[in-house]
Amino acid sequence: MVSKRLMDVPESGTVAIANLVSQLKHDGVEIISFSMGEPDFDTPDNIKQACVKSLNDGFTHYTPSTGIPELRKAIAEKTTRDNKIKCAAKNVLVTPTKHALFMIALAYLDPGDEVILPDPAWVSYEAVIRLAGAKPVYVPTRFEDNFCMSADMMASAVTKNTKMLILNSPSNPTGSVMPRDTLKGIADLCIDKNIQVMSDEIYEHIIYEGEHVSIGSFDGMFDRTLTLSGLSKSYAMTGWRLGWMVAPEKDIAAVNKLQTHSITCCTSFAQTAAVEALRGTQEPKLKMVAEFRKRRDLALDLIRDIKGVECNRPEGAFYLFPKYNRKITSDDLAVYLMKDAHVAITPGRSFGPAGEGFFRLSYATSEENIIAGIDAVKKSLLKL
Repeated sequence: MVSKRLMDVPESGTVAIANLVSQLKHDGVEIISFSMGEPDFDTPDNIKQACVKSLNDGFTHYTPSTGIPELRKAIAEKTTRDNKIKCAAKNVLVTPTKHALFMIALAYLDPGDEVILPDPAWVSYEAVIRLAGAKPVYVPTRFEDNFCMSADMMASAVTKNTKMLILNSPSNPTGSVMPRDTLKGIADLCIDKNIQVMSDEIYEHIIYEGEHVSIGSFDGMFDRTLTLSGLSKSYAMTGWRLGWMVAPEKDIAAVNKLQTHSITCCTSFAQTAAVEALRGTQEPKLKMVAEFRKRRDLALDLIRDIKGVECNRPEGAFYLFPKYNRKITSDDLAVYLMKDAHVAITPGRSFGPAGEGFFRLSYATSEENIIAGIDAVKKSLLKL
């Protein structure tokens, strides 16, 4: 019998849809998938070659649990430069970004603690909160406000049990980017109420309008912020499973205690490649983001052409989060589109209660797929 805490954890909607897509494709059904949050580009060649050299040099054994010194230093340099968070190598833990979520939840949350998160939000946040025995407290955001949570909205959810706030900007699933003034208000509230922040900034370089602002860069916030990022999205390195946490030394030590009892350390030769990713040419990353911008504009024009569908203009990441007016749940809509249009989307409800009535569409795929897939979605929705 599995544990009660596991039974309380929601299934990953994105992975569930992806598994169904794989099965249908295996059965010979042609599916256009807009479900997975994964760049369709290859990892840049300079990064792959750095990995190959590392392997050929025999760098295949354990590393320090916190990461190799060269990579920790490169991450600290990048964070100080790009995120305006003054830090050093001692403030960096090299770890898979998603693994960091679990370790943070186990390291800081106790039963009865409450964690505030915007709604909609990536489903894994709720999962790790529940696994730690804590309670997720959703703050519903509005389509009309581009799904951005304000300080006043957050304040209404704060109780004596509030321990942590989870932020994700640019956002999965909405693509929204939190404005500087909004983040400043939230930072002031966290300082006033003594709330810790976990800021997931994995999409920080995939941004089209506005600016990416790290909440940990505001005065008084470094000591209470755990900033996460990584290489998966910006460098098309999803399979490498490599990222980092930037935080005060005491927090690095706390989370690293869990790392030593779980994965021990990140893959050695992948860490060498990560140094090249951060310090080598950034041209492939810039070209990829430019291509995503073109695809966003194309997908947005096509989706807005569907009667009864509305969609905000996402400022970052690579998702659309359209609103539809059909009398069907988002879960049922996903199944219907899979069967009728042979198109995979992710139900909005997978991202929280406020996601009902929406669906997520990833445009991290070819223009050909975007055109054909959205056309199929349009024809299927017109039947409802």
